[in-house]
Amino acid sequence: MPEDTQSDSALSAPFGCLPLAPAVIDNLRQLGYLNMTPIQAASLPVTLDGHDLIAQAKTGSGKTAVFGLTLLANLDVSRFEVQALVLCPTRELADQVTQEIRRLARSEDNIKVLSLVGGSVMRPQMASLAHGAHIVVGTPGRIMDHLQRESLNLDALNTLVLDEADRMLDMGFHDDIVYIARRCPKARQTLLFSATYPEGVVDLGRKFLHKPGR
Repeated sequence: MPEDTQSDSALSAPFGCLPLAPAVIDNLRQLGYLNMTPIQAASLPVTLDGHDLIAQAKTGSGKTAVFGLTLLANLDVSRFEVQALVLCPTRELADQVTQEIRRLARSEDNIKVLSLVGGSVMRPQMASLAHGAHIVVGTPGRIMDHLQRESLNLDALNTLVLDEADRMLDMGFHDDIVYIARRCPKARQTLLFSATYPEGVVDLGRKFLHKPGR
């Protein structure tokens, strides 16, 4: 399991050594992302090679760039369908992740990233979905609501991200996560990030990840 506590030698690895498009590398440079954090150096070669991943990572370790760059690499912009879903425990984190993915996606025109969280009116979210999106970031309860209303279609999904999985379990979202994951295509890449590794997270990994890198 990649962690954010590795040696400082990994910190010096540049993003330029990754198999990313030159425009993406240039955008990272403009954002001030020159060298990878330990979790990025350990995880990105695994995820960009198409493997599932379980990673132990806390907020602030750079994990958002790991799954953000990976889901963007998997994206076919010409297909205006939901191809990536990121589940977050809270509205605040979902909003932060949405903004960071938008920043990472600046090198590509017309990538639509949509936030679907509780505490917001459903109708505008349903209208936005009706107009299409490439990437959805949301809280489990609200994502499940949209699936049950059939306003969210995951048939084209190729990347599922469970961010801060331990917090989602602590908040009682286990059944929601299971419901959502079972409605995603089986042929997909799944990335799971958690600050701790309790039995519930182990169980999710067994159920929904295929030979994950660690």
